[in-house]
Amino acid sequence: MSARWRPLLPALLLALAAGTTAAADRDAAADAPAAQEELYQAALRALAEGRPNEATEMLSRLIEQQPRHAGAWLELAITQCDLGNADEAERLFRQIEQRFNPPPGILEVIANHRARGCQRLESVRPASWQLALGRGHDSNVNQGTYNSSFSIGGAPGELTPEFLPHPDSYQVLSASYVRPLNAVGTMAIVQLYDRRNDHEHGQDSASALAGIEHAWTLGRWRARATGAYSAITLDGKLYQRQEQAQLRASPPLTLPDKLDFAAMLNLSHVNYPSRPAYDGNTVELGGVLSYRGKADQGQFIVSKLHDNGSSERPGGNRDGWYASAQWYTVLGRDLYGEAALSQQSWRGSSVYAPDLVDIVRRQHTTSARAALQWYFRQNVSLHLEGRLVRNRENISLFEYNSRALQLSLRWDNF
Repeated sequence: MSARWRPLLPALLLALAAGTTAAADRDAAADAPAAQEELYQAALRALAEGRPNEATEMLSRLIEQQPRHAGAWLELAITQCDLGNADEAERLFRQIEQRFNPPPGILEVIANHRARGCQRLESVRPASWQLALGRGHDSNVNQGTYNSSFSIGGAPGELTPEFLPHPDSYQVLSASYVRPLNAVGTMAIVQLYDRRNDHEHGQDSASALAGIEHAWTLGRWRARATGAYSAITLDGKLYQRQEQAQLRASPPLTLPDKLDFAAMLNLSHVNYPSRPAYDGNTVELGGVLSYRGKADQGQFIVSKLHDNGSSERPGGNRDGWYASAQWYTVLGRDLYGEAALSQQSWRGSSVYAPDLVDIVRRQHTTSARAALQWYFRQNVSLHLEGRLVRNRENISLFEYNSRALQLSLRWDNF
């Protein structure tokens, strides 16, 4: 559809629905079951996400269930035209003209499509990317413990300065690239990150991630699967490798407007080349509640965790839970705000280190983040972000606090 008509389409569809010839049909459409309206919204989402074939199947099914759904008829006709199915599109345009009493705006939309001809449009969305260059300061780049006193095997001791917090400034470079691979919801993802400290070069880090994601609809269920591989270096040496697979599935629930729920299953394997005893396999099972309003978006996650480590890992296997809340809002013209709070807790299954640290490790990590983003030019923005991390444990050697402030210049899609 022409970009000129896209902002007007909702109003035109309402006018078309209001133009049906039978009052009884209007009332039936107004009282349509929630499941049919949900199917219509799912079809619109599929169109917006570049999946016209799935949208066509859903719109056809909706018309079978509710033959007087004017919006479904028009969206299906336009989609068939954009797919290059000229004969089918023309049949649907004629049906709209015969079944309904289209207002002038709808008639002009149909005439425009007939005039340009129904040729298949490129349905794969263009790739998107982001590049950011930042400067920041961290109060504890090495995650040093704030408590210099400790006890091992019942004997007290005092930590040397290298294990205490080391503040430092740093510069960071990050990039991400997302490319749709087809018109049925498959995307490739690449992310790169590099951080260099001014003085604590032993804590310099870099990471790379490559992944693929696919979204699909099965009946009234919506699902999204992601697979990713990442690697992290520390001080120029490979520190960690991780493989991850995630599935999110949204069941056909009747929720208040603007809310969406998805069940989540996440599987990951972590490998430490220089410390294989710390390798582990984590299973995460939980739920994601999303809110999408006109000026605000939110996401809330609660999940149960199980980490199955190697037989040599101190503390054995771990069980825990995770919860997070994120909120995005429009603060003004070209100004956006973001806030996030998360809590993760772990409990080991056995004594951490018999005869040395003779207790079962318990860990509680709280993270808070707030950010402002200002687009002072199209596709160019300043991003100011503050982060707080508080890690509380029953083994004082591992407890730490961290505060960081970072200012970044970002470029998006140009």
